[in-house]
Amino acid sequence: MDVNKVIGFWVKSSDKDFSTMNNLLNSKDYHWSLFIGHLVIEKLLKAFYTKSQNKQAIPIHNLLLLAEKSNLNLSETYEDWLDTITTFNIGARYDSYTEDFYNLCTKEFAIEWTTNITELRKWIKIQLEK
Repeated sequence: MDVNKVIGFWVKSSDKDFSTMNNLLNSKDYHWSLFIGHLVIEKLLKAFYTKSQNKQAIPIHNLLLLAEKSNLNLSETYEDWLDTITTFNIGARYDSYTEDFYNLCTKEFAIEWTTNITELRKWIKIQLEK
């Protein structure tokens, strides 16, 4: 496995999703924006996992667990954010959660969380460069 190639794949895919997240936010598709925001972070964490473990990322969507298995040193705030962002994956995908998630995704909520995702994205990218 070419580790750098795999990391590059995850980062490039995350960057495309970041653009999509912002486009969805601007078009007022708030719940989908947050769902894609989850993918932005998940893919960067999978890049970090690949770098730190020198193997393919594990196929999980729980962001905090993925970060822990990557030995990524997170602040308590970032741990809390990963827990919350993980719910965006579940909320957008499963019918039993969808209506509650849609109701939660106001403009203000989406702006707050896409801002947090943007900050977390920048931080993870810095960690990848170390």
